[in-house]
Amino acid sequence: MYIMINKGFKLGEDDKCFLNDFVKKSKEEKRAYVLLLLDKGVKSVVIAKMLDISPNTVTNIKKRYLEGGRDHAIYDKARSGQPKKYDIEKETEIIALACTDPPEGYKRWSIRLLAETLREKEGFESITRETVRIILKKAQLNLG
Repeated sequence: MYIMINKGFKLGEDDKCFLNDFVKKSKEEKRAYVLLLLDKGVKSVVIAKMLDISPNTVTNIKKRYLEGGRDHAIYDKARSGQPKKYDIEKETEIIALACTDPPEGYKRWSIRLLAETLREKEGFESITRETVRIILKKAQLNLG
């Protein structure tokens, strides 16, 4: 196979050592291979064909390396998302309540009844049925 040389792209020695170790044991190894192949002068189009990825992906990995270094090129940024509203202590409190006897006049706890009861407690003023359901499901607790 004929390999075209890509001038002007060089990895630092530390980055080369890290990437060589990284490709042996990581899920993100394709990104590391891209950087190593770019360092050897292989053209982006050839790398894309070799690794079965799009040429744009190769370009993006190269761009990320040049902008922020090795870690920026290989690892994804932490994704933003809504932070957890209830910590493990609050979740434990919800599960513990579900494991108690239901209030007088009720045969068993329902998710709606749990949510209503929890809303009366401090720290749970805005809890919804869906939140209670998800926490109980995660704990593999079935009220039925």
